[in-house]
Amino acid sequence: MNHDSSASPCDGCSARRTFLRQAVTATAALAGLSLLGPVQSVAALEPRKGRGAVKYALPATDGVSIDAANEVILCRNAGEVYAFALSCPHQNTALKVMSKNAGFQCPRHKSKYLPNGTFVSGRATRNMDRLQITRDGATITVDPDIAFESDTDPAKWGAAVVKV
Repeated sequence: MNHDSSASPCDGCSARRTFLRQAVTATAALAGLSLLGPVQSVAALEPRKGRGAVKYALPATDGVSIDAANEVILCRNAGEVYAFALSCPHQNTALKVMSKNAGFQCPRHKSKYLPNGTFVSGRATRNMDRLQITRDGATITVDPDIAFESDTDPAKWGAAVVKV
C-alpha cells in the first residue's frame, strides 16, 4: 500500500463535516415540511388566451396546486405563495410533488427541491424557476411566460413570492 507521508490524518475532515452538516440540514428541512397540505389540480379563474398572465384564487391553506394546462405549480407554505414552472430546470421534465408534500422531485434524475423551490440534491445545478406572481385581494396573478432563474437573476427570483 502506498502512503503519502505528507498527508495529515485529518485532511478531508473539514470537507466531510461540511458535507454531513449540509446533508443533515437538508434532511431536517425536508422532514420539517412534511405537513405542507394536499396536492390538487387547479384551473385558472379565466381561460388563458394566448400568452400573458393567468389568475387563480388565493390558496386558502398550505398545499400544492398544479395547473397542467398552463404548466404552473402554485405552492402555499408557511405564509407564502410561490408559482413555479412545471418543468425541472435541469432537462425540462415535469416535476412531481414528493410524498407527504415535502417539496418537489424530478422523476428523471431525482433532483429534489424544497417547497420554496430551493435545490436540495440531484443532478440539477440550480433552484426551480419561479414565475412572476402578484396578489390583488383574494386573487393571485401568475405570468407563465416570465420566469426567474436564481443563478442569473437572484433578486427577482427572491422577490417572486406573495405573502399571505
